Amino acid sequence: MIDYKRIGYRSAGGDLELFARDYPGDGPPLLLMHGLTRNSADFVPLAQHLAGRYRLIVPDQRGRGLSQNDPDPANYRPDIYARDMFALLDMLGVERAALIGTSMGGLMAMIMAATRPEAVSAVVLNDIGPVLDPAGLARIAGYVGPSEPFADWEEAAANCAAINRDAFPGFAEADWLAFAARTCRQRADGRVEYAYDPAIAAGFADSGDTPQPDLWPLWEALAGKPVLLLRGALSDLLSPETAKEMERRHSGPFTLAEVPRRGHAPLLDEEAAIQAIKPFLKEYAA
Repeated sequence: MIDYKRIGYRSAGGDLELFARDYPGDGPPLLLMHGLTRNSADFVPLAQHLAGRYRLIVPDQRGRGLSQNDPDPANYRPDIYARDMFALLDMLGVERAALIGTSMGGLMAMIMAATRPEAVSAVVLNDIGPVLDPAGLARIAGYVGPSEPFADWEEAAANCAAINRDAFPGFAEADWLAFAARTCRQRADGRVEYAYDPAIAAGFADSGDTPQPDLWPLWEALAGKPVLLLRGALSDLLSPETAKEMERRHSGPFTLAEVPRRGHAPLLDEEAAIQAIKPFLKEYAA
């Protein structure tokens, strides 16, 4: 396991105590942002490849991991998370960073680049775009939210597999145990639960009642920015058509890389992902 510094920081409004991992490195800073039900541990596989070469700043969004839950579930929104990220970077004195965002974290990256473009050098999007496939949204809505704790880590791993098996074909029992270790936490009574506030499901469920907002303006605000788009070949959230349209509409440097045998979303330690990420960051992260 790579060592990191534990950072506590205040949310954008100053009302919540949030947490981040800070991996030291000699290169420029990278801000890594996780998906809806994940936390900073989700990037442990990628950190094995990047730590030391870059400074990796990896937060738990409010309501996830070690960060405080928000008493108002209406605040569980990407635009508010993005403001928290600027509060974190400002606290650390980081004026400019490259952004890596998985799923929801990718939406946050687009919002950040549109809000404060001078603070963003480059963007890596992991299986996310301006159009979200309804099939993927329905699948996520089917599992996010309250659930009974698991008796032990083996039961937690089995549940992770039941939810995500189609996205990670070929995973063995050890892989699912490692997946659970990054996604869940142990309670004081010894049982295991997902490491997020179940209330994050409220805003997600509400979003299914109305048509998707038009996110293409956010994408077009990235004009001129270097972008690497990673797509799981089996993804049910980012369609090949949307990925191609993103490429067509982007005026800056753009790379599209598909990760074989992965759905939503790749872990980013896959060979195809690493072979795309490393040269992209070497050229554009600054």
